[in-house]
Amino acid sequence: MSKVEAPREVRAQAKYVRMSPRKARLVAEHIRGRSVPEARAVLAFTSREAAGVLQKVLQSAVSNAEANHGIAEDRLYVKTTYVDGGPVMKRWRARARGRVARIRKRTCHITVTLVEAPLTPTQAATKEAEATESATPKSAPAKKKTAAASKKKTASKRPAKKKGAAA
Repeated sequence: MSKVEAPREVRAQAKYVRMSPRKARLVAEHIRGRSVPEARAVLAFTSREAAGVLQKVLQSAVSNAEANHGIAEDRLYVKTTYVDGGPVMKRWRARARGRVARIRKRTCHITVTLVEAPLTPTQAATKEAEATESATPKSAPAKKKTAAASKKKTASKRPAKKKGAAA
C-alpha cells in the first residue's frame, strides 16, 4: 500500500512593516501560485516599494526550506502570500482655525508560504532508476592492454614501396 505524503510547507513572515497593507497586497497578488524563480523575476522587475520587502520575505522562506527540509529552490512554488494589517500609529497635524487633522501611519504583516512541487510521473521514474542504478554494481572495468597487443597495432608509418620502381 502506498502512502500519499502531504507536501511540506515552509513559511516566512515579516511583521510590523512600515507600509500600507493595501499597497503591499497589490504586489503580493503577482507572485501567488508561481514557482520561486518566476516569482523572483516578477519581483525584480516590479517598481513598487513593496516588491523589495516581499523579495526579502521570499528569500527567507527559501532559506528556511533549504536549511530545515533540504528542499531545492527550483522545486518550490508560492502557495500563499497574504498581507494583514498591523497596528496603526496615529499622529496629528495642525490645521486652520485651531483644528487638527489625523494622520494614520499604517503597518502590515507579510506572510509567504512555499510548498514543494509534487514529482511528475517521469521525474519519479527517473528518481527510482537513479536509486536502483546506484545500488547495482557498475559494469566490469576494461581489460588492460599488454605490451604485445599494443605493438601489433603500431605498424610502420612509412608508405609501402611500389613494385617495379627502380631504386
